[in-house]
Amino acid sequence: MIIRSVTARVLLLATVWSAVALVVISIVITTLYRQSAERAFTDLLRAQLYNVINSVSIGDDNNIAGSPQLGDLRFSQPETGWYWIIEPLGTFASQPLSSSSLGASNIAVPTILKVPFNNRYERFYPATDAYENNVLVAETEVVLDGEGRAARFRVSGNLNVVEEDTAAFNRSLYIALVIFGVCSLVVNGAAILFGLRPLDEARRALEKVRRGQAERLEGEFPREIRPLAVETNALIESNRRIVERARMQVGNLAHSLKTPIAVLLNESRLLDKGHSELVRGQAEAMQGQVQSYLNRARIAAQRESLLARTEVEPVLERLVRVMRRLNPEKDFELIVAPGGLALAMEQQDVEETIGNLLENAARHSELAVTLTASTGEAPEGAEPGKKNWIEIIVEDDGPGLEPDEIKEAMKRGRRLDESKPGTGLGLSIVREITSEYQGQVELSRGVRGGLRARLVLPAVVKDAA
Repeated sequence: MIIRSVTARVLLLATVWSAVALVVISIVITTLYRQSAERAFTDLLRAQLYNVINSVSIGDDNNIAGSPQLGDLRFSQPETGWYWIIEPLGTFASQPLSSSSLGASNIAVPTILKVPFNNRYERFYPATDAYENNVLVAETEVVLDGEGRAARFRVSGNLNVVEEDTAAFNRSLYIALVIFGVCSLVVNGAAILFGLRPLDEARRALEKVRRGQAERLEGEFPREIRPLAVETNALIESNRRIVERARMQVGNLAHSLKTPIAVLLNESRLLDKGHSELVRGQAEAMQGQVQSYLNRARIAAQRESLLARTEVEPVLERLVRVMRRLNPEKDFELIVAPGGLALAMEQQDVEETIGNLLENAARHSELAVTLTASTGEAPEGAEPGKKNWIEIIVEDDGPGLEPDEIKEAMKRGRRLDESKPGTGLGLSIVREITSEYQGQVELSRGVRGGLRARLVLPAVVKDAA
């Protein structure tokens, strides 16, 4: 699964790295502590061993004599695993001595081949006593007098002491590492969110540009993000220049073609009736085609602009006001809900599209025309989630159209009612402009029997992506 969020990626990597690091640290520390505890245990046994050696001698009865006092009660308590043992070697005929904790039992002695002495003539080996205690034995052999009489000295300690000490240390270590890990994740998360805040500020600045609230990215950005902001501002400026250049070229072309077409229309009046109608019809068709393709070129240049924005309510109020003035005998009702709707279109295209629908409705209505604007669903075939949409409905109380008449009405230059003035281009212009903005136009019979024109047009995205 691909993680799309940079914050989530960094937090995930930081979490994984922290977890791995803490596990490795815990293993290293526990290993080092166990080794240290085992060395300390060995040193303790060595010290006790030499205390025993220094506490005995050969008495007058030629037996080993002495009473080692090691300062540890465990050597006097039975079954503790803490023992000291003194055994005569060779021809030295003496009674062995042992601590009271050993009782009548003994600890097996491994051969020298199995556990050799070190350079200090000591050896340490694990063993199990008669009470199933795991013990570590420290052993050495010492000559007790000038006659060469020697004895084996052994001191053992219970290895459970090392295990318990290590386990207690591990518990404390794990608790400390967990607390440290959690605190580190919180601090890392806060640091990452704080470090990525400039990206969020850049996103908000770009959102303002998209909404039309600003013309460029504004704000103080860190050194790493500043080049991105500079390049984005350069792209916006380039986009603006392209739009202005396209507008200028469209205007120039329209101006250069307007005069020749007007001349053709004027000259057509001087011809005989048959030729006049032919020339005039072709000139008007050429004029319509030129205007149509000029509109397409202009819209294509504007459609990709980040700054295309038109407030819906003021434009519709102005259009309705004009229609009321031109048609005082008819009632025009305007409903815009919710307020603050904005189309991602140039104002000229909005006015031409809605104006054509209102003019057509006013021409064929009996008494009333209703204009409604609201948020709407994406048109059929649009990619979901990419844009917001606004639905605009123009409905009249006229005779309306049948389904087959609706198809004819959408064709360029087709007029179903020759008794009314017009060119037959209005609905086709609406369809072309709507299509260029990737919107949709639908004609149907309204609830009052008249024509119902429904437009679905792209809206300015107001919420952050």
